Amino acid sequence: MKILSYSSFANPSLLLVHCELPAIKSGMHRFFSSSTHCILSYEKRSGLKMRFHCSVANSAPSSSSVDLSVSKADSVNRRRRQKTSASMYTHPSLLEIKNEKIANRARVYDFLRGIGIVPDELEGLELPVTVEVMRERVDFLHKLGLTIEDINNYPLVLGCSVKKNMIPVLDYLGKLGVRKSTFTEFLRRYPQVLHASVVIDLAPVVKYLQGMDIKPVDIPRVLERYPEVLGFKLEGTMSTSVAYLVGIGVARREIGGVLTRFPEILGMRVGRSIKPFVEYLENLGIPKLAVARLIEKRPHILGFGLEDVVKPNVKSLLGFNVRQSMLASVIAQYPEIIGIELDLKLHSQQNFLKSIIDLSPEDFGRIVEKMPQIVSISNRPIVKHVDFLKECGFSPEQVRKMVVGCPQLLALNLDIMKLCFNYFRDKMGRPLDDLVSFPAFFSYGLESTIKPRHKMIAKKGWKCSLGWLLNCSDEKFEERMAYDTIGVEEMEVDSSFDMITLMDPRSDESASDYEDDSDD
Repeated sequence: MKILSYSSFANPSLLLVHCELPAIKSGMHRFFSSSTHCILSYEKRSGLKMRFHCSVANSAPSSSSVDLSVSKADSVNRRRRQKTSASMYTHPSLLEIKNEKIANRARVYDFLRGIGIVPDELEGLELPVTVEVMRERVDFLHKLGLTIEDINNYPLVLGCSVKKNMIPVLDYLGKLGVRKSTFTEFLRRYPQVLHASVVIDLAPVVKYLQGMDIKPVDIPRVLERYPEVLGFKLEGTMSTSVAYLVGIGVARREIGGVLTRFPEILGMRVGRSIKPFVEYLENLGIPKLAVARLIEKRPHILGFGLEDVVKPNVKSLLGFNVRQSMLASVIAQYPEIIGIELDLKLHSQQNFLKSIIDLSPEDFGRIVEKMPQIVSISNRPIVKHVDFLKECGFSPEQVRKMVVGCPQLLALNLDIMKLCFNYFRDKMGRPLDDLVSFPAFFSYGLESTIKPRHKMIAKKGWKCSLGWLLNCSDEKFEERMAYDTIGVEEMEVDSSFDMITLMDPRSDESASDYEDDSDD
């Protein structure tokens, strides 16, 4: 466009311009061919605006004027502005987002209720936004063996992502050696493990257990038996319980074996559980060091409830004629006796023994004192042993006296007892009364003890009681053989349980391999 001339007015916002526009063609029609007057108006707010007031010379008007063209342009621009303006509101508002989340959560809740899961405890928990993702989580938990009931017991497990939480944790446990066959029970007992971080939460606990002398090969069995240990603080209950055990005399080298066989110790509070248990046994007459040795051998006794189980069982023992002074011996011989359902067992066993050997309540008390394991022996082997003694020629009264004197007769290997009796009858030629006086004869090794000692006595031509012959160590027997005669002071002594032997340091190696005490 070429400006030929212009004129200004007093109004500074109005300028008259005489300009020459180029010819514009559309098809074969010419719209402009000469000069055109146009008025330019300037506004401070909107800038320069051009309004055309056209006077065209030497040209016929066309069907499409400039005003029409400009109108079309304005219309297009206006539609563009409207479209742009409308596009600004296609994104949802915060209220719409909130309503959509509520709707999605409602759909997820409806799905959970439909399969039997109660979502009441899931408020505030971040859940999948779609039913499909929630269905994936539930299906994965089902594959692990968890039921709807298991999920309802801990519904927060639905907040765990399959890929981000569940799979990494289970892969880590599998690499440690935890058997897949135990995953179901593992998660039932401690589903919180699925929320844990492998690096931050699980790996440090495993490292701590290894620092407690639990061998890496035993770690999987420890976790299977007590998965809750993965949620404990390293410097909390775990460290204090171990320190207390070492303080009462549990050998430091035995700690690994103790924790391997009974890892629940790591979750027991000293002041609430372990210390009261130890002090109670001390009050019964078991020295603290002897308690420490019992824990080394049978660490699961720490799991016996003191108020609910131990004290009622001690009361039952006293009620069945076990003497107060013998309680320590009974517990030291058979620690499990204070952790089982004792009262019913005592009733049943006493009635049964009375029916077959006419045992009195006082006799039953003496039997329990000498062999507390009697409460756990089934009836069938007892009947077999009593029948064997009767077949040997002992009267019912002699059988009763022998059982009261040595209750172990009811638990010995029957075939070995037969061999011992045949040797006694055929080679030793002694009367049956000797066995009635010393029924423990059947508890000694035939080849290792009975035969060689009998031959030495026979060679000297001595006559002695079975107790003098057998109830001593090999060293002591060698000293006796150096004597010219049998002195009165060399008669047999009481063979009851000696607490001092329990407090001797353990000579065997610590049980490093995993052992399950569940059958004890």
